[in-house]
Amino acid sequence: MDVKSIHPAEFLKALANQTIDHAGVIDVREQHEWDYYHLEEAKLVPMGQIPYRMGELPEDKPIYVVCAHGVRSYRVAEYLLENGFEDVINVDGGMAALASLKGFQYD
Repeated sequence: MDVKSIHPAEFLKALANQTIDHAGVIDVREQHEWDYYHLEEAKLVPMGQIPYRMGELPEDKPIYVVCAHGVRSYRVAEYLLENGFEDVINVDGGMAALASLKGFQYD
């Protein structure tokens, strides 16, 4: 299964235009990473909790997965696709790329 991805600039534009449903944006980083910097539109579901919290994820709309640099989110996207979710998109470059576009030095 190929994981779809979205360029960080395209993702931010879609958020700003409200063409992405916020219910479908999940951040799979840890709490301390979230506390440092996060998107208001995202829901925190740390990677290790994904198997136990899949019932909280929307099944009828795209799920956008973000992490720090795009690696954990890619793995989570693969996992969700393997477990029956059909429309899962990894945000390339993660929060580091998004922060950079917003003028914030993430790391």
